[in-house]
Amino acid sequence: MTQTRENVTWLTQGAYNQLKAELDHLSGPARTEISKKIEAAREEGDLRENGGYHAAKEEQGKQELRVRQLTQLLENAKVGEAPADNGIVEPGMMVTIAFDGDEDDTLSFLMASREYASTEIETYSPQSPLGSAVNGKKVGQDAEYELPNGKKASVKILAAKPYTD
Repeated sequence: MTQTRENVTWLTQGAYNQLKAELDHLSGPARTEISKKIEAAREEGDLRENGGYHAAKEEQGKQELRVRQLTQLLENAKVGEAPADNGIVEPGMMVTIAFDGDEDDTLSFLMASREYASTEIETYSPQSPLGSAVNGKKVGQDAEYELPNGKKASVKILAAKPYTD
């Protein structure tokens, strides 16, 4: 089965290891822990009015959703393969844009999955309005995307370099 570039999530080996460790924890020790919480709450009696039971079940649901998300993400990940340094915007690139062609009003961000988002670096997903507008464009080209208020914004791509962490 071949995949299009849009379905692939580019991850560094470190990011892959971190997400894999989270998945292993959630599908192993954390699953056992939540099962014990549910069983303990169940032993308290009437489940209709048992806040601890309902909280544990909700936590279990969130945890299982995260397990499914991580499993899918890691199945579609390309690890350690940085994109080509060819000036074309794609996942795994550090991108610098200028808003409305104003080279004093710029933004630099990593084009990557939301899973890769961190506090150190601005991250935009290829599926976001800005990400999808610039994805596949070359340095020097313009792109237009829709803002949440329905207005259009235009940007010029100033730089696109493979991200190294």
